[in-house]
Amino acid sequence: MKVIVIGAGGTLVNSGLEGFVRNAAAELPRGLRINVVSPGWVSETLEGLGMDASDGTPAAVVAAAYVKALEGTAQGETIVP
Repeated sequence: MKVIVIGAGGTLVNSGLEGFVRNAAAELPRGLRINVVSPGWVSETLEGLGMDASDGTPAAVVAAAYVKALEGTAQGETIVP
């Protein structure tokens, strides 16, 4: 996992989302589902910023994770592509 200096705010938000999803999943009625996708840096974004894209996850892989979150059976999970 890549650590970013002055990234504490982002870490706080991401941890909050993961905790919310985990707990909200247990409270949803009628078989509704909720998940969160946590891709980290996307390769194409890093490339656009002039950074080393090899540290990121390709956009196609991130997109597949979103499809899994929507169409799969996961419930209350953090999906990390």
